[in-house]
Amino acid sequence: QVQLMESGGGSVQAGGSLRLSCAASGDSASRPRMAWFRRAPGKEREGVASIYTRTGSAVYSDSVKGRFTISQDNAKNTLYLQMNSLKLEDTAMYYCAASRGVPDQSAKLIAEYYNDWGQGTQVTVSS
Repeated sequence: QVQLMESGGGSVQAGGSLRLSCAASGDSASRPRMAWFRRAPGKEREGVASIYTRTGSAVYSDSVKGRFTISQDNAKNTLYLQMNSLKLEDTAMYYCAASRGVPDQSAKLIAEYYNDWGQGTQVTVSS
């Protein structure tokens, strides 16, 4: 099992930036794929970005592509999500998740394939 803990959330103005962190502990080596998901009030959970930690290959949802960047520091067992040009619609609870793997490329942002989840960190964007 892997334990995940997010941090870095907060309130920012539209157009601003924020960096989220996810510290992993436990058998993190058994979870080579990690991702960020988010859920806004009244909306369905959405996959934001995913990375294969052994290669650094990443994928993003269309809604954040070009604005967000997922990265990792293997030495620190930490995952990051750099969020730039934030919009009001980015307001949500952001969750870090880890997976043993996914069956194909289309499943990289599908929640059911992720085994471990953090408690979340709130991001609020205001005008």
